[in-house]
Amino acid sequence: MVVVPRELRPGQRCVVLVVDAATGDAAVVLERDDLLLEAPNWSPDGRWLVLNGDGVLWRLPVDPTGAATGALERVPATGLPELNNDHVVAPDQGSVLVSGRDGHLYEVPWEGGPARRITREHPEGRAYKHYLHGVTPDGATLTVVAGARPTAGDGPEAWRTDVTLVALADGAVTPVTDDEHADDGPEPAPDGRHLWWNSERASTEPGHAQLFRARLDGGDVVQVTSDERVNWFPHVSPDGSTLLWLAYPPGTLGHPADLDVVLRTLPLGEDGLPVPGERPRDLLALHGGQGTLNVPGWSPDSGRFACVAYPVGPAAA
Repeated sequence: MVVVPRELRPGQRCVVLVVDAATGDAAVVLERDDLLLEAPNWSPDGRWLVLNGDGVLWRLPVDPTGAATGALERVPATGLPELNNDHVVAPDQGSVLVSGRDGHLYEVPWEGGPARRITREHPEGRAYKHYLHGVTPDGATLTVVAGARPTAGDGPEAWRTDVTLVALADGAVTPVTDDEHADDGPEPAPDGRHLWWNSERASTEPGHAQLFRARLDGGDVVQVTSDERVNWFPHVSPDGSTLLWLAYPPGTLGHPADLDVVLRTLPLGEDGLPVPGERPRDLLALHGGQGTLNVPGWSPDSGRFACVAYPVGPAAA
């Protein structure tokens, strides 16, 4: 089966937003009806958003420009397969780390150029893929969802996903989870010692993912959310003060596109866990899901974050 990049539906728009984390006010950075962009990262220097679209990598200045399109620029990388929507910017901004549809991870120089493959050869006789969601503050270790199934001919239900650490330097793999539970969205905490991810491990039936935190080695697992929403892609602000995530409607399976979703936040204490007594806050409702908030998108000063909405219908006057 050939997998093609996502495209906008008839009458649908792609709206890249920058959101005030305190008020929920959203400013439009870019709006397109001819290109579906996904998964914005915010560059460490505070000037750029990095997104994927049409299977390639793009950069966009953060300054809100509304419907203007000329500011969007393609990163001139070579030696890359078609990309999916999981990517992160290296802490020193020397490169962008990306996930290819061939199942491998790659490193691309920030200004463009030849890509370097990070991951090693796939295990013999198994279908294998990597989805990149984070990099440790020291830039040395990638936090990845590793998906595997026994043979390439097995159906989708045979896929198993686990959280894995991958060394940027040589692709060495260290498993964090190794079980039958569906895991996704692993991202290091700013302290570099803990890891956040979403998992179905607390569910008695498929779906109903919730958010978890553990040590980077997988120990001391704490379930952080337990509610009727299906919670995906936890992102902690760089200053460690706020947890942001994507909340799907009850009963959602996986992380599909084109649903009415809510971006939620929760204050964190000095221990990196939710402040006792605080409840999740619904910060912004939008039409989206897949592509909206898959990867770290916080601004370096922790005051804002980037996301993407996919509304259907004419733009507001």
